Amino acid sequence: MLRWMVAAVFMAATAVQGAEALLPQVSSGTLERVSSFSSVHVPARTVDIWLPPGYPKAAPYAVLYMHDGQMLFDANTTWNKQEWQVDEVASALQTQGKARPFIVVAVHNGEQNRHAEYFPQQPFAALTQAQQELLYQAERSPGIKLFSQPVYSDQYLKFLVTELKPYIDKKYRVATDAQSTALMGSSMGGLISMYGLLQYPDVFGAAACLSTHWPGAFSQDHNPVPAQFQAYLSQKLPAPGKVRLYFDYGDQTLDAWYPPLQQKIDAIMQHKGYSETQWQSRFFPGAAHTESAWAARLDQPLLFLFGRATP
Repeated sequence: MLRWMVAAVFMAATAVQGAEALLPQVSSGTLERVSSFSSVHVPARTVDIWLPPGYPKAAPYAVLYMHDGQMLFDANTTWNKQEWQVDEVASALQTQGKARPFIVVAVHNGEQNRHAEYFPQQPFAALTQAQQELLYQAERSPGIKLFSQPVYSDQYLKFLVTELKPYIDKKYRVATDAQSTALMGSSMGGLISMYGLLQYPDVFGAAACLSTHWPGAFSQDHNPVPAQFQAYLSQKLPAPGKVRLYFDYGDQTLDAWYPPLQQKIDAIMQHKGYSETQWQSRFFPGAAHTESAWAARLDQPLLFLFGRATP
């Protein structure tokens, strides 16, 4: 069962080259694509920009940067025929007036480089040399290394902050302040969302981390990684009022590993004095580690990030 779960996560992360070339079809709003966004920091990749119905009438729009962008909009273009249903859920929340107007920047992952791009670099560097070498030798599935190359998530964040965001800010009718700019991802995408927020709190004001992969690898035995993530969060988390963080998790398939690890993260947030408006941690019993599960609860993190107060 574990081997199947790990293989499924790998396939979800990398997708397939044929599907990558297909432009997702959205049922609400419009989708624009940059097929090969070049960078001096990371390999070029596809970036899709979702614009809600009526854009740009409600300008300036908030901006949500989402990782694993190839899995968000259209099940016909994904490896497992699942999607996040971002266009449907985001459109409904905005049309109903429950969320402030926002666009979504869907950043496709680095395929086989995904783990190296999304693994938070400072916590990795805090591991001993021997621990790092063990992770570099680890496999995600038989014959396939966990890391295709050394961790370079700091470079990935530089790409987002110094190249992609300036492009979005210039081309689209958006608000550019940190409180209007957020990150979201699941699994390893949850880790890089948390890391991006804490590394650049003046650029991103909030992050939503779904089914965050706190183990960092696919083994729990004598794993030093969660403790380093906890130490990093404890050290880097600003005083309440600077950033906002949303976490959630299920208890099926790979998510079965997360409840005790998330509880340790929650204890840090509580100790730092974060209130419910600044931090949420939500448990979804029966939820698995799948796009369908994330789609089913997507309204919750979106409302946390961009929700409007109800009278």
